[in-house]
Amino acid sequence: MGKMEGKVILITGGSSGIGYATAEAFAREGAHVVIASRGEERGEEAAEAIRNFGGKSIFVKTDVSQEDQVERMVNQVVSTYGRLDFAFNNAGVEGKGARLAKETMEMWNRIMEINLKGAWLCMKYELLQMVKQGGGVIINNASSSGLGGAPRLTIYSASKHGVIGLTKGAALEYISENIRINAVCPGIIKTPMHDERLQTTPGLEEIMLSMIPMRRLGKPEGVASLVMWLCSDDASYVTGSTFLIGGGQAVSV
Repeated sequence: MGKMEGKVILITGGSSGIGYATAEAFAREGAHVVIASRGEERGEEAAEAIRNFGGKSIFVKTDVSQEDQVERMVNQVVSTYGRLDFAFNNAGVEGKGARLAKETMEMWNRIMEINLKGAWLCMKYELLQMVKQGGGVIINNASSSGLGGAPRLTIYSASKHGVIGLTKGAALEYISENIRINAVCPGIIKTPMHDERLQTTPGLEEIMLSMIPMRRLGKPEGVASLVMWLCSDDASYVTGSTFLIGGGQAVSV
């Protein structure tokens, strides 16, 4: 039996990158994994990939910025598996890397709708279910940019600061309901989103590596391992905390 045998986890943005790495890790430990994302084809492929190695997974097409879809997503998890033990609110977008005064209202709305409003909506319906069932764990994917500034990603950074605020406030509000809420803050992780950014900015990877004391990029599997620990009983005394996974970025001056 795996460490997460029989547990149910919902992962938004679960079809690629950190989300998929987390889905695969939990599935290999026996969890029922619900992958949610906007892209139906990729989401179905991710769930099928997990089933192909013997894992248990379904896909639910969801735009986390739409309240009716988020409510339906959580309802589908509960109607399928009867409960929701863990939620990893991972869906997010980054933006195009413009200086703040050059950003548009369209980009502001897109980033805030998905990153901040989406996290709030997911937490809202996850919490309603977890209160009803007597407990659970929520992990929000913030970012190292949510702990400091991020030039040319200022709106993204602001949205992730907001996610950390949601995490800390909700953790205090629901601590008496046997619900733990924490945030992971990945630094520079090699994901499809990262690779897309490199294609548009020549030389960017060398600049990024120079900012990391370990001089290497992080792996999605490393974030997945932390999420799993935070969901486990080994982290039963941990709530309202943020965890930077940045290869030493926090201590570099």
